[in-house]
Amino acid sequence: MPLSARVRARNGWAVPNAVLTVTDMTGAQIMRAEADTEGAVADDAPLAPGRYTVIATAPGYTPAASTALVTTSGRAELGQIVLGRQGGAELPPPGPWTIDPAHSSVAAVAQHLGLSSVRGHFTDFGGRIEVAPDADKSRVEAVIRTASIDTRNGMRDDHLRSGDFLAAEQYPEITYRSTGLTPAGPDRWTVHGELGLRGVTRLVDLDLVYLGTGPDPWGGVRAAFRATTELRREDFAINYNQVLQTGMAMVGTTLKVELDIQAVQGETLPAA
Repeated sequence: MPLSARVRARNGWAVPNAVLTVTDMTGAQIMRAEADTEGAVADDAPLAPGRYTVIATAPGYTPAASTALVTTSGRAELGQIVLGRQGGAELPPPGPWTIDPAHSSVAAVAQHLGLSSVRGHFTDFGGRIEVAPDADKSRVEAVIRTASIDTRNGMRDDHLRSGDFLAAEQYPEITYRSTGLTPAGPDRWTVHGELGLRGVTRLVDLDLVYLGTGPDPWGGVRAAFRATTELRREDFAINYNQVLQTGMAMVGTTLKVELDIQAVQGETLPAA
């Protein structure tokens, strides 16, 4: 294929029906191609060797421009093109925002047997975001019920709730309270905060990406975020492990935390 690309949103999902427009250095349009439902773009039209400008557009997204160099082979492999949501360069409007658990995800990923990963989700959580006019004074508070861990394996979940890991009966909640916000890019921030887990409180930073704001079908306004961090289990007195005959630990010492959050503008969630 002379031209190939994949168009993705900042959250990693495909942007179907995105349009790539290719112009030469004089600004004349040379090619126009549309992505399929998986965000893939491919066009068989030949391209003369040279330098071109590629503009990716899609409804609801901010256009992105890049330069493509076509070699004597006539091919231009653009790789992944990332589009940001319109309105995603600034924080949402100031005021309270309530996390919507039904459209959010709180996940933790651990290495298993040194070979692959096991992913677990917490199904019972909630929180509040207070967006301040001065962005770095914005705050977030969240609570996760430890007993709601779900890895799709009942025996493993019971073990995770036990004193070897989360000690859910003694410590029923995981808490997070932010202490500050530092810009890290046009739509990225580092959230500084205190994480409480198993009776231990540690300073934990979240790498936050703001994905945009828009209306929902229920008459409300929603904002979307993705945040990630890594935790060391020993920092929270989670020291259980089983060493296999190979010398490899059954469970890794670090956890990757992945948060996909939708928040609704206002103090409360809309009625179901």
